[in-house]
Amino acid sequence: MTGRRAYPELEIWQNEGVRHSRGSREMKPKNIVVLFLAWLLGACAMNGGQQPASPLEVFEQLLDTPGEYSQEDFIRWLYLSRTWVPYSRLEKDPIALSSRTETPVHKARTKVIGPSYKDSIRSLATKLWMIENAEHTLDLTYYIFKYDVTGKALLGALCNAVKRGVDIRVMVDSLGSIHWNHSGLRALQTCARNAGYIRDANGTRTTYRARAQVVIINALTNLRSWTNRRSHDKLLIKDGSFPGKDMVMTGGRNISVDYYGIDQDGSRNPDTYLDLELLLRSNETDTRSSIEATVGNISSVYYTLLFLHKGNTRIYPSVDETADDRFSSVDPYAVERERAQQALTFIKGVPSFGETYAEMPAYVERNYRLSEVRLAHQLGNLVSRNAVASIGETVSANPNSIAAVFTSAIDSARKKGLKKARFQIVSPYLFIPQYRDPQGNIVHDGAKQIIKAVDDNPGFSIEVVTNSILTSDNFHTQSIIDMDTAPRLLLTEEQQATWLSGRASSELSEEFVNSDEWKRVVNHPRIRIYQTGRLDSALIGGYRHYGKLHAKCFFVGDFGFVGTSNFDYRSRVFNNEMGFYYLDPALSADLEQVFEELKAISLRWGSEEWLEMRQKVIQKGGWKGYTTATQRGRYKFLKATGLIWLF
Repeated sequence: MTGRRAYPELEIWQNEGVRHSRGSREMKPKNIVVLFLAWLLGACAMNGGQQPASPLEVFEQLLDTPGEYSQEDFIRWLYLSRTWVPYSRLEKDPIALSSRTETPVHKARTKVIGPSYKDSIRSLATKLWMIENAEHTLDLTYYIFKYDVTGKALLGALCNAVKRGVDIRVMVDSLGSIHWNHSGLRALQTCARNAGYIRDANGTRTTYRARAQVVIINALTNLRSWTNRRSHDKLLIKDGSFPGKDMVMTGGRNISVDYYGIDQDGSRNPDTYLDLELLLRSNETDTRSSIEATVGNISSVYYTLLFLHKGNTRIYPSVDETADDRFSSVDPYAVERERAQQALTFIKGVPSFGETYAEMPAYVERNYRLSEVRLAHQLGNLVSRNAVASIGETVSANPNSIAAVFTSAIDSARKKGLKKARFQIVSPYLFIPQYRDPQGNIVHDGAKQIIKAVDDNPGFSIEVVTNSILTSDNFHTQSIIDMDTAPRLLLTEEQQATWLSGRASSELSEEFVNSDEWKRVVNHPRIRIYQTGRLDSALIGGYRHYGKLHAKCFFVGDFGFVGTSNFDYRSRVFNNEMGFYYLDPALSADLEQVFEELKAISLRWGSEEWLEMRQKVIQKGGWKGYTTATQRGRYKFLKATGLIWLF
């Protein structure tokens, strides 16, 4: 996990270093972070206002004239770098620029927020704490942002933040967060009428008023956007450019009550999503603003590149915010702002949340791991053409993609003579990729590669936790898991054909699934697939609720990844996804604990109990019974039509 630069100038820049002058407010730039973004916006102003035409000119000017920049100058650059401008005003495509250099590896403090009920409440409390304690900036992007009690509560907190001088950017996906007018997000922007002034790192009020900018990612109304390209990100950044104050949170949880253990009325939701997030802070003690490559700054750079994507659309309130007399008489967003404040008050009054929120000051300061981390993303998926046919080119063109970083790390481990490895994967919709060229020839088969690696290396094993028909929220993807992912990893081609030809109602009685050969292959000693939910599930007459698995991570030894990718075809080919790779035995141990807890509430694919569970679901009837009984036909249809690529 080492950073490689595409240009030698970048290496020189990296080596410039940052020098803080104690007792003064001056600094020297080290990395491209803020200044590079300012160039992207076409708003650079250096050497008496001269505007560089390319990144290399920025580098050259800074190297030739390494002047010191005051806090006032820094805030000006930061303000410009955070300003949304139309794509037509950009000299370069920000997505293309995202693959110019590898994201750096750096130290960060890390903490896992897991799938337990306590952690689901803690996740919402942490997000709210970050918003209410931000001092300078906030950046949020979510695939799903619902205007339920959780979404409105966060909007209320964001409104309060901009009023105290916190500069805010919000992005939501146009399809995942589809809404006829996004009145809640429009109302948030009207809070900026009473915005406070942004403060510098020393707490001094500047002349720049805080803003609330809202962007819809790949808006369906934007002719530059591609409807099938989504941003699946879940990312919250607090004070990204202020080391020591910065916090970054990412993982699987969207903004909806479904993810936080509660219902709309504040009561406990027993079927909440079992999810996973990573909380990161820079390993810095200096709380001054800086343009160092900290986890907060790198996340902010990534955010800006997505913020400026050509398919995005900025939305505004439907009234003229400069006409103060209109607001004094008619304010169509007053009701929305009041509802947001009411939701915020309500959430804080929910006993389980209130108790957890009271713990936040200690929680956000203690018990972190110290990890090497590297941000990975798939921004290139938003603009790739012929996505399925050119998937190999798209991955290879982006050195920061989730697949590229993983491949590089594994290749490095092999070269070092890796003899023993236990790969552990948690995914709600795990697919094993198989790619063909335009002539229909298989050019990559992930299942065969995994099987060969396990067969060739007695010290290698792979364990997977994924959804079952009991816990999945997507019966299409579940049919692919049960009829493709698991069979390709465990069964011979002949056995796969037999499994696919069987009638669901006869799975338990067929000689095939009761044979010694079946039991041998599904109990592979080094390939184990577990699915959440057991025979005591309330859905089939039991008493226990198992929720819905939505966590996404994998790890092997000290190395792993936590992020937004489901590791399905959509995540690999069409969606933008992001997350963090890490190198840290302590963080792996934390994920190992989560893995074992999930495994304890799961059944092994193909086992006698698993087959019995399927039979009980079918006999129970209803929607789950029907979709289970028709899994084979659905999978065959999805594969034959190519619709499998959309899941």
